[in-house]
Amino acid sequence: MMDADTMVLPRLGDAPVEDPWGEDRPRRATPRSATAAQAWWRIAAWLVPAALMGALGAVRITASGPSAGELVTRSAVTSPRPGVGAALTGDDVALAPYHLLMRGWAELAGVADLALRVPSLLAMAGAAALVGALAARIATPAAGRPAGVFFAVLPTSIRYAREAQPYALAVLAAVLATWLLLPALDRPRPRRLVPYAGAVLLLGLCQPVALLLLAGHGWVVLAFRRRAAVRWLAAVAAGLLPVAALLAVGLRAGGHLASGVRPGAAVLAATPGDLFGVAALGGVLAGLALFSLPLRYAAAACTAWALVPALGLLALAQVVPVWSAVNLLFTVPAWAVLAGVALSRARAAGTLAVPALVALLAVAAQLPS
Repeated sequence: MMDADTMVLPRLGDAPVEDPWGEDRPRRATPRSATAAQAWWRIAAWLVPAALMGALGAVRITASGPSAGELVTRSAVTSPRPGVGAALTGDDVALAPYHLLMRGWAELAGVADLALRVPSLLAMAGAAALVGALAARIATPAAGRPAGVFFAVLPTSIRYAREAQPYALAVLAAVLATWLLLPALDRPRPRRLVPYAGAVLLLGLCQPVALLLLAGHGWVVLAFRRRAAVRWLAAVAAGLLPVAALLAVGLRAGGHLASGVRPGAAVLAATPGDLFGVAALGGVLAGLALFSLPLRYAAAACTAWALVPALGLLALAQVVPVWSAVNLLFTVPAWAVLAGVALSRARAAGTLAVPALVALLAVAAQLPS
């Protein structure tokens, strides 16, 4: 077998990528009608998942009472102590930027359960749209809709779209950062690196532990775009410095970055079910993702996004008790993208059977036990 990027671990450097699926080959000129059809497919790739996520998240959004995390948000939003200092006095300093954001939102929308949950709903709908658009970009427009739909119907996606916690915003920031990474590495110019740095900043403000995504991005840079490494590091530093400064204040006050446990065998075994809502859903998405591993550079970025942060969190959890499925929620879109890319190459029967199975498992998970 050739030493090329069709392997799970590609050779380092900037050599041309072997393309077993023929997706990088020059395309023949297409009629105007076909071009218009492709444009509609690309619109559907992000519009359908966004609409579906919005609808599923909005249904029964106020049916349940506030969770423990939402009670913390409500307390921070309604606290009489104003300003940054009040937000940084809690134990979990990672929540401080989100609480500051929600204080401002509450001034406009109020503090009812629905009002506090709307930002999460909008963030998850935006994330679903970007998941579909990202899959369409790295493969074909036909990959976008299944990828976005997979993400939208997951029980965890629906759950955190209905909760006033920072995790939905962190998911959106992770998808946005990866969306911006690919063009920034292809042409590392300031007009592309600055938005990427902004996405890194947003990710760190929403969920600092989700900055493990940068380990996956760094692997992509090392493996495929080493010539852009210095500029990528500069963009990362620009996004990280404000986050580091803000968190340093809270850490000096005795706070901690994230909650979790040290993972044992039982905790690790329960993670797929906690991460995807149903363990079987994780198995389906992981199985599909295996068919997306031998692809070119863009899909390898999603593979690194799915795997490297989890390995990093596992290593970190050996020292600090930070292992938690919610701390890996930002990797779920990567699995959805890889599953959508794989499904876009399946035969017609597969393109119907697999989404039907995923939808069945997702619906079953939503039914009361």
